[in-house]
Parts: sequence; structure tokens; C-alpha cells
Amino acid sequence: MKKILIISSSPRKNSNSEALALAFAEGAREAGHEVTFVTLRDKQVAFCRGCLACQKTQRCIIHDDADAIREQALHADVLVFATPIYYYEMSGQLKTLLDRLNPLYTTDYAFREVYVMTSAAEDDDYVPNRAESGVDGWVDCFAKARMAGTVFMGGVGAAGEWKGHPALEKAREMGRRA
Repeated sequence: MKKILIISSSPRKNSNSEALALAFAEGAREAGHEVTFVTLRDKQVAFCRGCLACQKTQRCIIHDDADAIREQALHADVLVFATPIYYYEMSGQLKTLLDRLNPLYTTDYAFREVYVMTSAAEDDDYVPNRAESGVDGWVDCFAKARMAGTVFMGGVGAAGEWKGHPALEKAREMGRRA
């Protein structure tokens, strides 16, 4: 059994990227994994100040909801980030959290696999590339971790358009195999 932390960064309820994350969670639970689901929608996560104090203390000088998320990420075997695509990039909420997870860099973090779930109104294959690359750049900074998989749900703009989309089954299956 693995500890899986899923972080949804969409600001909307019933969002398309969150539906992918929930499908991944369903598959992971079916496989017997322990799943923790966090949405940033109702969290307070301030911008990183770039002071790098966290590199010495393994804690951020800012105390907000990122503290608890960082602790969960530290002990998770698998991280899953779900984001809508805005202007061909990850949400600002996710980028802000990734910056605030910088204290993990000098720790003995548990995660080895990272997954990315993305959604966008456009459905061309290239649409998620920058968002995936941004998360992959973060993963590259963690020598023991690797990008384990991605799922893209294109052609969905309004909240709830995910219903019946084939990417949901792909995310569910990825969760089963995590």
C-alpha cells in the first residue's frame, strides 16, 4: 500500500481537472492505496519570498495552509497534481504551491512518483506541454523522484464538461497502477 497525496489546484468547484484527480483517487483506492485529497480552492497559500531560509530549517518562514500540505507531501509515496490549463500553463495556484514546497528539497522526502492531471478547453495534443514541463522541472530538482505519468482532458471548458470524457478512465487506470 502506498500513501498518495492528490492536490487539486482548480479554483472552481466541479472542475474538469478535479474530476481527473478524483478518478485517479478512485483507481488508487480500488488498488488498496491510502489516498489523501487536498483542494487548494479553499486554502491560503502565500507567494514564496525567495529568502531560502527553508534550505537550512526545512520549514518556510510563512505560516499558512502550505505548512500542512508540505508535511503531507513529505510523507507521501506518490504526489498527484491536478491543474486546469490557463494560457497553456499550469494554474497560478499550483505554481505558487510548488514554490512553497521548496523546504522539501533538503529533506528525506518519501515521494518517488509524481503524476500530472490537466484539462483545457482546447484539445490539441500540445496544449498540456508547458504545464507538464513546469511540473517536470520541479520534479527534476528531487533526485529520488520521477515523473510517472500524465493525463490530459481536452475539449472541456465549463465546469462539469468532464462527464463521460475518456480521459477519466485513463486517470482511474493510472491510479490503479500507481
